[in-house]
Amino acid sequence: MKHEDIIRKMTMEEKAAFLSGKNVWQSRNIDRLGIASIFCADGPHGVRKQAGAGDHLGLNASLPATCFPTAAAVANSWDENLAEEIGKALGEEASSQEVNVLLGPGLNIKRSPLCGRNFEYFSEDPLLSGKMAAAYIRGIQSQGVYACPKHFAVNSQERLRMSVDSILDERTLREIYLEGFEIAVKEGGAKSIMTSYNAVNGVYANENKHLLKDILRGDWKFDGIVITDWGGSNSHVEGVAAGSDLEMPAPGLGSARELIAAVENGTLTMEELDACVDDLLDAVLSLTAAQKSGKKSFDLQAHHELARKASLESIVLLKNEDGLLPLDSGCKVAVIGDFAFTPRYQGAGSSIVNPLSLETIESVIQSADLNLVGCSKGYQRNGKEDETLKKEALELAAKADAVLYCFGLDELSESEGQDRTHLEIPGSQISLLKALAKVNPNIVGILSAGSVIELPWQSCCKSILHGYLGGQAGAGAMVRVITGEVNPSGRLAESYPVKLGDTPAYHYFPGKERCAEYREGLFVGYRYYDTAGIPVCYPFGFGLSYTTFVYSDLQLSESGVRFTITNKGDRDGKEVAQLYVGGPRERIFRPVKELKGFAKVYLKAGESKTVEIPFDDKTFRYWNVATNRFEVEKGDYTIYIGASVKDLRLRTTFALEGTTNILPYTPEKMKSYYTGFITDVSAEEFEALLGHPIPDGKWSGELGINDAFCQMYYAKSRLARLVYGILTGLKNKSEAKGKPDLNLLFIYSMPFRGIAKMTNGVVSMEMAEGMVLAVNGHFLKGMKKVIGGFFSNAKANRTYEKKLSGK
Repeated sequence: MKHEDIIRKMTMEEKAAFLSGKNVWQSRNIDRLGIASIFCADGPHGVRKQAGAGDHLGLNASLPATCFPTAAAVANSWDENLAEEIGKALGEEASSQEVNVLLGPGLNIKRSPLCGRNFEYFSEDPLLSGKMAAAYIRGIQSQGVYACPKHFAVNSQERLRMSVDSILDERTLREIYLEGFEIAVKEGGAKSIMTSYNAVNGVYANENKHLLKDILRGDWKFDGIVITDWGGSNSHVEGVAAGSDLEMPAPGLGSARELIAAVENGTLTMEELDACVDDLLDAVLSLTAAQKSGKKSFDLQAHHELARKASLESIVLLKNEDGLLPLDSGCKVAVIGDFAFTPRYQGAGSSIVNPLSLETIESVIQSADLNLVGCSKGYQRNGKEDETLKKEALELAAKADAVLYCFGLDELSESEGQDRTHLEIPGSQISLLKALAKVNPNIVGILSAGSVIELPWQSCCKSILHGYLGGQAGAGAMVRVITGEVNPSGRLAESYPVKLGDTPAYHYFPGKERCAEYREGLFVGYRYYDTAGIPVCYPFGFGLSYTTFVYSDLQLSESGVRFTITNKGDRDGKEVAQLYVGGPRERIFRPVKELKGFAKVYLKAGESKTVEIPFDDKTFRYWNVATNRFEVEKGDYTIYIGASVKDLRLRTTFALEGTTNILPYTPEKMKSYYTGFITDVSAEEFEALLGHPIPDGKWSGELGINDAFCQMYYAKSRLARLVYGILTGLKNKSEAKGKPDLNLLFIYSMPFRGIAKMTNGVVSMEMAEGMVLAVNGHFLKGMKKVIGGFFSNAKANRTYEKKLSGK
């Protein structure tokens, strides 16, 4: 242990209490021993430190901070240096606000475009996600602040996120859902990590020894602290036994009493308890020491410019017929769309930032070298038709040479706490677009959305620019691209399918009841479309430029590849060169090709550069479930270099000696996986992949402590079903208003145990168990336990507090 001297001085009560938060955002301080509290704050794309009373979902005001583009946007930059710059700025702002642990970045895999929180995640690809996250982490931690990548692991849906069980095979777990975290830990040096709400193969992530001990601390040699998601602890005793160090936000002293009782009855060893205390002590002492010399202020304007740079590097030019963009100087333009006035620049939920400033296209366009004929809102963003606004917009469009149409997903379409049900943009926006195209053929569509959408209307636009959620300076960045001051260089970090039904997890997402079955296995995103030959609207890695790049002279060595890129156009620009590898597929199934490296290269007009992309330990490996280790299969491998997964410019093939002596699969038992057609995987095939029977995830019988409030639909108690009906009605009413009630969404999917974990000790687990009894029809017995538990819990808390205070 690093801090055995301090731990010897701590009482049992102090040790146990130390491993839970004292309020929504802070760890518990022990003044007697000079142990300070550390402050955590949300921060995937901007610091969200609440000035007053804390609440997990950010409904109370937070201090102003720079709002950078969300991860879904910045991933399109494919620029690790930029990500590290952003991370450094986030660390500076956190330090200046005396935040010790910044809760981000989020790097869960975009298994389905329907996940409501995809705007907060980087990519459908683990390598790209991991590389970008590692860069953020290096930047944040350079400022004496811990980054806390999240949510570890296999967190891919918002529906029942606190109780769902993610069922998947070990190879898919290792190669797809853990690789990004592995890179974040090994290359980013993450000093903390946040566990996810969900269970993984039957065990909650925060108490999953396979995840936390075998893989995180064992295989990856992680030596930082593990923090629960807020309310994400199921059993604090089992969490500590697995190496989870800090239970947040503030479960009260009930959790501490559970730890003491577990040590006394032998279900938790003193060594396990002390190990977590030692981890957390190390973090607290390191962070409080760093805070003394940390930044006390930051350059607001410099950070605003960095936010604009991040948006500029991330904007994707999807379409540009007839070279409409960039617009000529003096071009008569009409700006249409409510998003031009009230931009969608960040997502909804716990990541909401109170921006230091906010640009709008309606204001920024005024100073551009264009002839502005007017601005019109055109539509109501909540989807309701408005003929007056529509008429005004059409009249304005008729006067212009080109129309800048600002549209996309509204606030209700994507939010933490709820998954999407479709990939459509609200109908009023599309009906206006179709009408505009009849009046003026030169439509520049300017999209704002944090996740994938269907584009059946794209023929109405000659050009399409996608800014994702571009942060506080996104409008200025977009105008610079429109006028040609900057050449767009963003490339898609996720595939855009033709329709929702084409997506690989369409039949499996979200989990229907208690279990989310990952039957598609490895075939996520482009890995599926490419292997199964499914046409897409825009492929992974795609993005246009105002210039043309030519690839040549591929050279292969044991350490990597070299090749030349030449800018053949008349404009300076940046290209994202992508390295894909395809291996043998006869004995061990795999996608046709997978991303294994990339480089963003700046080239002046007419310039050529030699680009090098190295191989690493992940380039050729696969996880062998028979030997329980990463191996290399013997055979021929193809190296592809290109501008997207579908735009491959160079290739070469070579043979590799393998390490595989024991084959992991019987091909005839899992034909879907060998063909890549995984949209209708049978139970037998999935069980062959898993190596064990599929768990029965059906709801039956009585509800339990880990079932969510929304499952009171199944309750035996009429009163519970009435409460369910009221909650559902309130949720539907908030959605009808066009703005989600985030607290209500959180409660709706919260399991009964969450009441004990999120109420600062007012409600105990005994009381939560009593509520479950009442819900299951045992009203008197349940209420007796609730009332009795209230008084016994209050008394036990008072007794514990006296021991902590030394009275």
